[in-house]
Formats: sequence, structure tokens, C-alpha cells
Amino acid sequence: MNIIQIIDKRFELFIQGKEIEDAVDRVALRMNTDLAEKDVLFLGILNGAFMFASDLLKRITFTCSISFLKLVSYKGTSSTGSVNRLIGLNEDIAGKTVVILEDIIDSGLTIENTMKQLKGYEPEEIKIAALLVKRENISKEVVIDYAGIEIPNDFVIGYGLDYNGYGRNLKDIYKAIYY
Repeated sequence: MNIIQIIDKRFELFIQGKEIEDAVDRVALRMNTDLAEKDVLFLGILNGAFMFASDLLKRITFTCSISFLKLVSYKGTSSTGSVNRLIGLNEDIAGKTVVILEDIIDSGLTIENTMKQLKGYEPEEIKIAALLVKRENISKEVVIDYAGIEIPNDFVIGYGLDYNGYGRNLKDIYKAIYY
């Protein structure tokens, strides 16, 4: 399927599943080298990062733990400008290396907000991993430690990313067609 329809929008194939797998492999390889001797808690940001988190953790070779936060900052195809936490942190992260797992870093708002909150729990360090990064669109001061694929400022769905809740199940990533 090169072109699909989700609700009222059309999307074209943008990143195939094999390229996504290769990006996840590269990120995992770096993490396996960088983080092997640390006490690591992976913290997936729901709903979007569930596929990235699942595939990434299958490739991690050191002992670690994982938890999830549920945050919402999008409505439709654009950011709301605020971040709402729907499910919070239940783990003690003091002294741990926390690796935030994001599906996409767009403006940087969600990451900035999450980092500020997590620092209050006194982790040893916080690292950021994202499958997709829109560098040209980031307006916040964030350091992305592990970036899978850099993309332009397109609206994308698939592999966990959605349009109004739909499209997360796609194994490939599609970008919106604007006519």
C-alpha cells in the first residue's frame, strides 16, 4: 500500500518497516555499549512509543526495567501547546539512568515538560531516545541522545504514531498528502 486513507486524510508511504528496523537496531547497538554498566529504567511515552519501546527492548542485552507514562499533547494533526499527563510514574527513579523513549520529537514540548518533572525525582541522569526527530521544528532546549531517523516537518502516522487514534497499527510510516 503506497497510499492509504485514514478518516479524512490521505497518506503516502514514507518509511518502510525495514528502514525502521534498521534504525531501532542502530539505537539498540549504541545503548548496549553506552548503558551496559548502568541501572537503567526505560520510560516509554504512551501511546505513540509502544511499538518503538517493544522492538527496542527486544534488542537490549543488559538487565534493565521499563515503565510507561501516558501523555497527550496533540489533537488531530497539530500540537495543542500543552502537555497533559494521563498516567503517571509509579517507580522510584532516584539514582537510576532514565531513558525516555519517544516515538517522535517534534517541537520538544513534551520532552522538555517530562524532563523537568523527572529531575525532581533525583535520577542519576536522564537520556532521550526517539525513533523520529524533526530537528528543524524543535523549539526547546533538548539534547537527543539516541535518534533513529531525522525527518522533515511532515505529519506522519504508523508504527505507533496516529491521526486521531487511527493508524498506530501500521508497520510502515506514512506522511500526509496535502493538496
